[in-house]
Amino acid sequence: MSKIPVFYRPEQNAPQQGTSPSPQKPEYVVRSWQARGFPLELRSFLPATREELCLVHAPEYVLGVLEGDLPNGFGTFSEQVAEALPYTTGSFVAAALHAWQTKGVAASPTSGFHHAIYARGGGFCTFNGLMVAASRLVRAGAQKVAILDLDAHDGNGTRDILGRLPSLARHVLHYTYGGDGGTELDGASLAGMLDGLLARWKAQGVEVVLYQAGADPHVDDPLGGHLTTEDMRLRDRTVFQVCARLGLPLAWNLAGGYQQLPGLKPEVDFDAATRPVLDLHDNTFRECANAWLPTGGRA
Repeated sequence: MSKIPVFYRPEQNAPQQGTSPSPQKPEYVVRSWQARGFPLELRSFLPATREELCLVHAPEYVLGVLEGDLPNGFGTFSEQVAEALPYTTGSFVAAALHAWQTKGVAASPTSGFHHAIYARGGGFCTFNGLMVAASRLVRAGAQKVAILDLDAHDGNGTRDILGRLPSLARHVLHYTYGGDGGTELDGASLAGMLDGLLARWKAQGVEVVLYQAGADPHVDDPLGGHLTTEDMRLRDRTVFQVCARLGLPLAWNLAGGYQQLPGLKPEVDFDAATRPVLDLHDNTFRECANAWLPTGGRA
């Protein structure tokens, strides 16, 4: 592998919803990675089907959102969001299957998964792409999948779905930084914890890790936490290097990130207004390339 596979299609994007810029983020993250000359290979994919979404969500909820009869995770009835949702989940499913099948790494420039519970969305999350991907992996033959959720907030939606689907839950290990004590750790302590956690998962037979590389644990994030930029690079470096060393396939996505520069509006100039978040996602890609590519990706 000489480049990092990135599963992206323009259909993943939708206009900003309320205070969240996340629906627009895939396009600008990919643009930023390309502008920096990162070693990436854009790959297409199929959108998630309604049947796939219904594997982990109540069918009436899935159909209600997609047909505009129920609110999405932003609390709106946006037709554009509804049209983008199968692509955001499809991107992550494709990345997960690719990583597992090739025993490598893949990226999905998407957000908005872990607060979506079985029959309702919330917290800017509509469908739980983490759980859809885990379900697809298990159906494809994976016996043990791990979800490493390092967004700043508790992955309550993932926990809810696992509690409702015990036949799937026995194949899935789940760690959520925002709900399992991670927010009490400094950067070095978090890195040490992750090193040990990933080693235990490997010993438990985990075949693929689904990693939410959230940008919102940053100390300057209005909805986030206490990690510095270097702490977050150390977090990502640890995850990517340990997985590469252990031979743990890894698929990762973006998750949260809400910093905006004063006086700038994402709807007017997304790149400039959200540059602090885009920079954090750039750092994540750098650490991925440095750990997984033979030459370090020159990133």
